[in-house]
Amino acid sequence: MRQTRDGHSVVWHDPDYYGKQIDATNYEHLVDRRGNRLATFDEVLEQLGGSAYLDVELKTSGAEEAIVAALKDKPPKQRFVITSFYPDILLSVHDLNAGLPLGFLCERREHIGAWRDLPVVAFLPRHDLIEPSLIKEIHDAGLQIMTWTVNSSRHMRRLAGWGIDGLISDDPRLLYRTFHNG
Repeated sequence: MRQTRDGHSVVWHDPDYYGKQIDATNYEHLVDRRGNRLATFDEVLEQLGGSAYLDVELKTSGAEEAIVAALKDKPPKQRFVITSFYPDILLSVHDLNAGLPLGFLCERREHIGAWRDLPVVAFLPRHDLIEPSLIKEIHDAGLQIMTWTVNSSRHMRRLAGWGIDGLISDDPRLLYRTFHNG
């Protein structure tokens, strides 16, 4: 989740969209070559909030109030989690609404222990940081553990066998086939 210069919360992984820096561009100018606009968080809540588990990743600070307001206005009917690599963003969301489920994203081994000091329900370390002992530690603390980005069927099965609670993949078809076709 990123925020445009004029305050729209948009769903996009990278800091720019077709050569335009999202946080420095008004929403109306974020258009691709075919005339398509980025999806706003409100649109995602409207279209997917009733059927999908949403991982609402906050990439930068500044959108916390808008995200909390949008979730209050259109609460998802399915489960969701607000995630970030940045503890201060998670703490800011928690200060705005302590009831929202939070998850700490971790990409470096030296940051693994940070989840202990955060009001999170989920820990999301990068896939190569996962070990069975970490899964046990997280589960023993009463939290969920999910991981990213897993793009190998063999690795998906191994992590599932270890008891991981969720897998994030660039290949949702592979993920589905891995667990639904025997």
